[in-house]
Amino acid sequence: MSDSIKKVSIIISKGSLEGIYPGLIMANGARAEGIEANLFFTFFGLDAINAKRLDRIKVAAVGNPGMHMASLLGVLPGMSAIATHMMQKKMEAFDIPGIPEFMEMIADSGCGMYACKASADLFGFSKDDFIDQVQDIITVGEFYLKAAGGEIIFT
Repeated sequence: MSDSIKKVSIIISKGSLEGIYPGLIMANGARAEGIEANLFFTFFGLDAINAKRLDRIKVAAVGNPGMHMASLLGVLPGMSAIATHMMQKKMEAFDIPGIPEFMEMIADSGCGMYACKASADLFGFSKDDFIDQVQDIITVGEFYLKAAGGEIIFT
């Protein structure tokens, strides 16, 4: 029996640029390796699939330990926008697609995309609020059924 991973289910719970991209990169990498992948968006991670918010995802400049000195300046007006612009420029230089394009690529590769029902209900979202690539709004129990037999990764 092979020890290789056959399936991953990735939970995205943060709505910032640095909270969303790790899950997208991991899902894309899994699909590129022929591994079944599902993305489960919960709590503020719903911003990644919210059609109205998707184009306004920013870097969290305040309270982000990875921002080092910029975190101290993060309270100043416009710092989050500046940090986001700088990060997007770096990502473009490495040919990393924007979130909308990345979502489409990953979905086209066969990755399942699901919204958390409890979080969607909490924030008053319906399936109409989400991008077309979202297959359904499911409960945590339904997510566990989809994840059964694979690895669960929380980003």
